[in-house]
Amino acid sequence: MTPLFSLQKMINTLLGTKKGMTSTYDARGRRVGATILQVIPNLVTQIKQVDGKDGYNAVQIGTGSKKSVGKPQLGHLKKAKIETPLRFMREIRVKEVDVEPGQEITLRQVFSKGDSVKVTGISKGRGFQGGVKRYNFRGGPKTHGQSDRHRAPGSIGQTTTPGRVYKGKHMAGHMGVAQVSLTGVEVIALDPAHNLLTLKGGIPGPMGGLVRIEKQGRIKGYTPPPEEKEDEEAEAKQAENRDVPADQAVETAATPEPLVTSGKSPESSEEAPAVEEQKIEEKTEGADQNAK
Repeated sequence: MTPLFSLQKMINTLLGTKKGMTSTYDARGRRVGATILQVIPNLVTQIKQVDGKDGYNAVQIGTGSKKSVGKPQLGHLKKAKIETPLRFMREIRVKEVDVEPGQEITLRQVFSKGDSVKVTGISKGRGFQGGVKRYNFRGGPKTHGQSDRHRAPGSIGQTTTPGRVYKGKHMAGHMGVAQVSLTGVEVIALDPAHNLLTLKGGIPGPMGGLVRIEKQGRIKGYTPPPEEKEDEEAEAKQAENRDVPADQAVETAATPEPLVTSGKSPESSEEAPAVEEQKIEEKTEGADQNAK
């Protein structure tokens, strides 16, 4: 299995689906909107390398489930030893390929709280919209005799020269169903037990839509709270214990540590009862002499 640090250096992108929105509070106590994404473990479906026929390094990952798929996709997944049909599959360019087909990549292996990510999704379809909604046009004046030009686009060009409307002119038309990317989105919280990732602000796309999350770095000036530092230290200790071989772990568990009190060695603790018995005998002899 690929170690955690190797995945963090290599694969920095996962696929998830949008579940909904909520609100939370930031470090300053301000209420902010947040989007919850479900990022179930992604499966490596294909590997491309520079030395191979493809000529570049890339990893294809998949997520989700699908009821019925065609034979070409089943054959493609069978090569990676994946039996469950996947709904989404995307290719990620990487510098080094250090994973195997069929391997799982979990949420915890790539992201952590305080990361800055780039989110890419397909925006919601809005149908045919005017210039005010589609491009935030101001509209015409509402006085001076205007009665039907409040949401009109205004002039769209000149007369004889050039005598046409330039391509790409902002006008009314179909809106939405386009790829939208947001950069610098902050990771607010992670819930690896339920495969949930909480991001600050809104995310493009409808409920259940595919979202691509790419790690860019850390939020500038982010300082984790004390309880988060303690959790990270505990997880680091657990990881170190997992890396210890089984033989060493059995030896350390079988050999108990010597009991040392008040800075004394175990040998001095064994001699202590004999000294105490001698003192008790001297006290009893002194008491007998006084009685006589």
